[in-house]
Amino acid sequence: MTDNSKKIKRVGTFNLPSKFGNFKLIGYEINNSTKERFAIAIIRGTVKGKKGVLVRLHSQCIFSEVFQSRQCDCRDQLEYALKLIGKKGGILIYLDQEGRGHGLLTKIREHLLQEKGYDTYEASIRAGEIPDNRNYKHGIHICKDLGVRSIKLLTNNPEKINAVRASGIKLEERIPIEIKPNKYNLKYLRAKKRKFFHLLSRLS
Repeated sequence: MTDNSKKIKRVGTFNLPSKFGNFKLIGYEINNSTKERFAIAIIRGTVKGKKGVLVRLHSQCIFSEVFQSRQCDCRDQLEYALKLIGKKGGILIYLDQEGRGHGLLTKIREHLLQEKGYDTYEASIRAGEIPDNRNYKHGIHICKDLGVRSIKLLTNNPEKINAVRASGIKLEERIPIEIKPNKYNLKYLRAKKRKFFHLLSRLS
């Protein structure tokens, strides 16, 4: 088994006042490739040694988070998680995994395929990619680095649940993070439920 502690190191810590509350931010450098990789832990309150820490493992999505695209639910999930963590305490770990781990340029190519009628799963396959190529081991190592051994996980994604259960961190509870669909992301969300098996109970 790979020792992820040798691949991740803290870069620095500072206070982050935001509209969702006052957080502490810890930047991490990931040394597993020739390009710069990063992860960010956004923390509210005391988490070390606490039982059932609220945790969100969140992957980067420039289109929704910066340009406020309505074609996915990423920004809405991010804001929901930050509001909840800002109120109750916990950690949001922001991972450099744009486009389900495919990178930004491939994500653009996949969007072009979606405009031709393919769903998000089919577009990834036609682009020659594994539909979801993300990995949560670095986020889990960050939890351990912060002294977290027991969490409540904010997710609909069974892959994140499986990753936590395999890590030795105790999963106390899964907390759904379902967002009301709009006309632009309904097909995307249905593909997440039917093909990626996300736990979207409110979606037909």
